[in-house]
Amino acid sequence: MHANTTSPVEGVPFDDHGVEPIPPSSRDSTPWQQFWIWTGANIAPINWVLGSLGVTLGLSLIETITVIAIGNLVGCAVFGLFNLMGHRTGVNQMVIGRAAFGRKGAIIPGIVQGLLTMGWVGVNTWVVLDLVLALLARMGIHGDLGLKYLVAAIIMGGQLFLALYGFYAIRTFEKYTVPATVLIMAIMTVLAVLQVDPQWTTATAATTGDKLTAVTQLLTAIGIGWGISWLPYSADYSRFVRTDASPRSVFWSTALGMYVPTVWLAALGAYLSSSGSGSDPSDLVTNAFGLLAVPVLLLVMHGPIATNILNLYSCSLAALSIGLRIARWKLTLIAGLVASAVLAVFVQADDFAQAFDHWMVSILVWISPWAAILLVDFFVIRRGHIEVKTLYDTDASPHGPISRPALTSLALGLVAAWSWQYGMVPLTQGPIARALNDTDFSWLSGGLVAGGLYYLLTRTRTQKPARRLHTTKH
Repeated sequence: MHANTTSPVEGVPFDDHGVEPIPPSSRDSTPWQQFWIWTGANIAPINWVLGSLGVTLGLSLIETITVIAIGNLVGCAVFGLFNLMGHRTGVNQMVIGRAAFGRKGAIIPGIVQGLLTMGWVGVNTWVVLDLVLALLARMGIHGDLGLKYLVAAIIMGGQLFLALYGFYAIRTFEKYTVPATVLIMAIMTVLAVLQVDPQWTTATAATTGDKLTAVTQLLTAIGIGWGISWLPYSADYSRFVRTDASPRSVFWSTALGMYVPTVWLAALGAYLSSSGSGSDPSDLVTNAFGLLAVPVLLLVMHGPIATNILNLYSCSLAALSIGLRIARWKLTLIAGLVASAVLAVFVQADDFAQAFDHWMVSILVWISPWAAILLVDFFVIRRGHIEVKTLYDTDASPHGPISRPALTSLALGLVAAWSWQYGMVPLTQGPIARALNDTDFSWLSGGLVAGGLYYLLTRTRTQKPARRLHTTKH
C-alpha cells in the first residue's frame, strides 16, 4: 500500500515511499507545487549575505546584480534539466545515478550526499539563531544560551516532523506558507530599499584582473554555483509530479522556483551592502521594521525549516540508495538526531561552527563533476530515456555494478575542480586558482573534465544499447 491512499482533500497522507519508482497513483504533484517547494527553500536570509559578497569583493552594485542574474540563468537551467530526470523516471536522484556509476559505484556519491545533508541541517539552523534572538529582543523577550537552545529545539522539531511525514507534508507546508513568506519579503524589500542610498557604479576592485577574480568567486558562491549545489536533491521531488505534466512545465516551474528567490534576495543583499554602512545585510533589513518584528521573525524562522525539510528528506533517500534496509522515516529520525547533536556543538562553539560552514561550502566542489557525468549519461548517451528497472539490478550501468569510466571521470574531475578552486579553507585553494590571482572556475573545470572524459570513455560501448533503451511506464 502506498502513501497517498488518503485523498489530499481528506488530509495530508503519510509518505511511506522509499527509493522504489513512484507509481502513477502516487504522482499527484503539480509543476506549480514544485515552484513553491524550491522558492521556499531559497527565500532565506543566507542569500542576502551571499548577495553582498560581490560588493565586498570589489564589484559595483550594477556589476554584482548583472553577474548574479546571468550566472543563475545557467545554474538554474541545469537544475531544471535535472528535475526532468525525476519526472521521466519517477526515481530519486541518487538511484538515477546508478545508470552512470553502477549500483555499487553509486554508493560513493550517495554517502557524500547523506553526510552533507545532515551537516547542512545543523549549519542552516545555527546561521539564523542569533538573528532570531535579536528579533525576540526587539519584541522585549530576552535570554541567553537557554533561549537559544529553546529556539533551536523549536525549529529543529518543526522541520523534523515535516520531514518524517514525507513529501506530501513538505508539499503542503510550502504550498501554504511560501506565498505568505513571499508577501512579507516583498514588503521587507520595499521598506529596506527606502532606508538605503545605494552606490550603483562605485567599485573598489582596482584592476581588470581583480574584477575577473571577483566575478569568478561570485559566480561560484551565488551565481552558477548556487543552482548546481541543489542538483543532488532535484529528482527526489520531481519524481512525484503527475505523469501527464509536460516536460516544459516541469522545467520552467523548477528552474524559476530556484531563479526568482535566489536572484531577488541576492540582489537585495547587494543593494543594501552598497550603501557602505558595513552592516550585515540581514541586520539592515530587520532594522527597517520597528513594530513589524513579528512577521520578520516568522520569515527568518521559515527559512531554515523550508530548506532543512528538504535536507532531511533527501538525506534519508540517499541512505536508502546506498542499500540500507530501514524505513525512510526511521532514517529521517536518525538524521535529525545527528543534526541536532551537530547543532548543539555549534551553539556551544560559534568559531567551530563558522569554520565548519566554510568547510561545507568548500567541499561542494564534488557536485559539478558528478552532475556533468549524469548529464552526459542521461541526455547524451541515453538520449533522455532510461529503462528504469535496470536501476534496481546489478547491471544498472552497461559497465557493471561498478562503473570504472564514471568513477575515473569523477576522480579526475575532482582533481580538476580542486585545482581551480579558491575556497575559504586553505586546503581547498588549488594551484591554478592561486596562480591566476585567486580566480575560481572550479565548477567549470570539474564539469568539463568529468563530463568530457566520461563521454570519451563510454560512447563506443553505450551508443548501441542507448538506442534500444526506453522509459518504463509505471
